[in-house]
Amino acid sequence: MTRSTRERIIDEALRLFAERGYSATSVAEIEAASGLSPGAGGLYRHFKSKYEVLAAAINEHASRTRTQVAECLAGLNGMESAVDLEDRLTHLCLAGLAKMGEESELTRVFFRDLSQFPELVAVVREGLLQPMFDAIVTWFQVQPEYRDAKIDWTGVSAVLGGAVVHYRLFQETVGDVPGHVAKEQFVAGWVRLAVGLLSGPAPVGRAAGSPSYPVQTPVS
Repeated sequence: MTRSTRERIIDEALRLFAERGYSATSVAEIEAASGLSPGAGGLYRHFKSKYEVLAAAINEHASRTRTQVAECLAGLNGMESAVDLEDRLTHLCLAGLAKMGEESELTRVFFRDLSQFPELVAVVREGLLQPMFDAIVTWFQVQPEYRDAKIDWTGVSAVLGGAVVHYRLFQETVGDVPGHVAKEQFVAGWVRLAVGLLSGPAPVGRAAGSPSYPVQTPVS
């Protein structure tokens, strides 16, 4: 799909902000990267200022996130109990990691520049991160294995969702994954923790007495 000029400006500006920083990126550089004549004022036909470009990028990412979360939940819920619980959990974790990976440029801008724009920090918090946490709560509540579990799903989502966010943020800011743990190993650990929330028998679909992950009663 061909991007509009406005979309090119937003995409290229975010890329430059991530690479160089907001303050170090000029309007002329954004124009040049967007295929406009640098310094000719083409950006101002779509935005009033460089700040407005940044705000538009963050708001559009937030809007896109809400749509993606809804679509992802619909797809995951379509699996229902026809797929083993561990496989459903794996898909959920991978979807979260993929989403955070997609936001790598915004992550770099967030840590480098957004402290000076608290209103945009709020958009990231409420428009990008909170929908991911809310999606975890929603997903667990409709899974048959957890239906009768007396669990604070909001607290669980903060732990499990926070782990996914931290894994990608650590990678973006430090340059390596936490503890040098490969993605496959992280996902396996994440799934094991989620399965460990169950206090009953192994999920249907695994041979009796040999679940893929040991199911333990949580310590009170």
